Amino acid sequence: MAHKCFISFKTEDHLYKRAIQETMHLDIVDKSLNEPIDSDDEDYIMRRIREDYLADSTVTIHLIGQRSAENLGYDEQRFIKRELQGSLYNGEYNTRNGILGVVLPHAYDDIYKGTYQCLCGGRHNSVAINHDTVVHEFSYNYYIPHEKCAHGEDDRYCVLVKWDDFASSPAEYIDRAYQKREHPIANKIRVKPKKL
Repeated sequence: MAHKCFISFKTEDHLYKRAIQETMHLDIVDKSLNEPIDSDDEDYIMRRIREDYLADSTVTIHLIGQRSAENLGYDEQRFIKRELQGSLYNGEYNTRNGILGVVLPHAYDDIYKGTYQCLCGGRHNSVAINHDTVVHEFSYNYYIPHEKCAHGEDDRYCVLVKWDDFASSPAEYIDRAYQKREHPIANKIRVKPKKL
């Protein structure tokens, strides 16, 4: 089944977006914004993105590079934040998208930190999805608060993958993100999460 995919990215990472569109030969309907919207009105731009690109998309592919952090400030991240908010919103004229975070090679060391020994006696992967690496809309819905010592796949709405793994099997990861829309964890997401 072809999924309707919107690609959310920083301008610096446009070559990865182009690689998805031109070289991966995916069975998707590309709902991505390829030409800038000619306006200085941020609300108008976001309304057009929501109505023309996000409204009938089903998966948002969020490219995570070194300029994706919340800590870079609202002005730097306003479009990414609002694209993810639009992707997560489930209401009239808009259905919630699955969210697939694709970590780009130059950001691997910032995000993937190896494993650690937990107080529970087990070993867990250390994945730095936080304000230093992504916007809050992604980090909250990747690490949805709970009472366990670590997050498993059933505890996350957002799906995360390294670029190399995504490139070798993109349809698999897009489908994983799509399936989260009907997963019970979808009831716990936050569109505009409060900062902690």
